[in-house]
Amino acid sequence: MRYPCIRKAIFLDRPNRFIAHVLLEGKIQTVHVKNTGRCKELLVPNATVYLEESDNPARKTKYDLIAVEKIVTEESASPAKNPPALQNASPSQKSPSQPQPTLLINMDSQAPNKVAAEWICENKTYFPKLTLLKPEFTLGDSRFDFYAEYDDNNGLHHKSLIEVKGCTLEKDGVALFPDAPTLRGLKHVRKLSALSKSGEYECMILIIVQMKGCKFFTPNRETHADFADALKEAKTAGVKIIAVECEVTPDTLLAKDEIEVRL
Repeated sequence: MRYPCIRKAIFLDRPNRFIAHVLLEGKIQTVHVKNTGRCKELLVPNATVYLEESDNPARKTKYDLIAVEKIVTEESASPAKNPPALQNASPSQKSPSQPQPTLLINMDSQAPNKVAAEWICENKTYFPKLTLLKPEFTLGDSRFDFYAEYDDNNGLHHKSLIEVKGCTLEKDGVALFPDAPTLRGLKHVRKLSALSKSGEYECMILIIVQMKGCKFFTPNRETHADFADALKEAKTAGVKIIAVECEVTPDTLLAKDEIEVRL
């Protein structure tokens, strides 16, 4: 996916979960934050952020905050994240004034479903011959992100339910979800486990990691142990747990490669 008009700014503070104050071209602006999660490890004073400019004159805020540069410590950064000069420099060569390596993270909570739709349509491993993709699919008292139908290479028809989770939390080079307890997410995981056991649907939990270079994905047990346990149970029930990292630029978010999932 691509954002049409992006501006670079400096984060100042976040009065509430919906808005933030940033410094844009020397002026303080109030912007909408497209992620109502805590994001406390991302939105820190003086962080470089990226804003999407809206062309809607009726809006109260002209910009949406959609991405941030997170400073990563040398110890937690993978070789891919560190500039070569920093990787090879001796302690005496690493000047305090040398720029710290950063990890660009897209934190737009609406982006993962858009990226997931692109990934599903293009992925021939899990969806060889896609015939139907329907977003926001309601089944009983649950609503799933996608319902898909596809034919496999043997001509058999399949029905699939896909729940998408956007991952913006990184710690020591590991992608983690959730960053706060998620009762809604827990409900969906348990429901997919039950549906997978019934055999009526194939079920998938697709983790869109909104950054590139993490070593693996694992559920954030420290924050929500029940969710971590439910993911393990889902895998046992036959639910596919897939984590896909993204290539991130200030104005694009593109699904790339699967990364290891450790439950």
